[in-house]
Amino acid sequence: MNLSRIALATGVAASTVLLLAGPAAAHVSVQPQGEAAKGGYATLNFKVPNERDQASTVKLEVNFPAEHPLSSVTPEAVPGWKIEITKGKLDKPLEVHGRKITEAVTKVTWTADGSKIEPGYFQQFPVSVGQLPEDADQMIFKAIQTYDNKEVVRWIEEPKAGGEEPDSPAPVLALSAASDDHHGGGAAGDTEAGDDHAADDKATDKAASAEGDKKETHAASSSSSDTTARTLGIIGIVVGIAGVAFGVLAGRRRSA
Repeated sequence: MNLSRIALATGVAASTVLLLAGPAAAHVSVQPQGEAAKGGYATLNFKVPNERDQASTVKLEVNFPAEHPLSSVTPEAVPGWKIEITKGKLDKPLEVHGRKITEAVTKVTWTADGSKIEPGYFQQFPVSVGQLPEDADQMIFKAIQTYDNKEVVRWIEEPKAGGEEPDSPAPVLALSAASDDHHGGGAAGDTEAGDDHAADDKATDKAASAEGDKKETHAASSSSSDTTARTLGIIGIVVGIAGVAFGVLAGRRRSA
């Protein structure tokens, strides 16, 4: 009997801990697929849990830090969600792969379009980003979560080192040490954004090479045509001279 009471008391205590810890832990967060290395590219997952029992999440806004603008931000399509990308002018242009970038993404918004995050569920919103800053240990993305009952939760409080977690903490991305290839250490898709510029350069080189081959082929063709024309011209002259000589000889025979 005593054992039953102890077990029951333990179960109630454990449930109480879970109930109290649940809401504090269930906030919008960001995690990389693999790692997010300084100066590299990565795919980030913004994880959005539904905290309400009587409402569903229908919108997420993620603001990108202005102090660390990213030259490449490419969201992955999420079924049932519409994506809107907002860009802004940069005070100081970025130099990326020999190109000047004068604007960067300031916000990405996902709005329910046939889908939503129901109570008891969560949704991940992947984004490929780069190049990550080399002079920072973390990036803070302030997020706003909207429910279908018009309630808005602002996950914008910046955590302080050594302090308690805020009530509505902003998603924080920890950056690892720079890797040799500057592409991060995540999944294979993490390098796509960084490889886009290299692919463009290769395409340009191929086009230039193809154009050069066309010019060489055209030049060779022109040279061949000139040689053929000259040969035919010489043959025509020889035939013409032979014809004149034949005519002269024929005339002399008739006169004789």
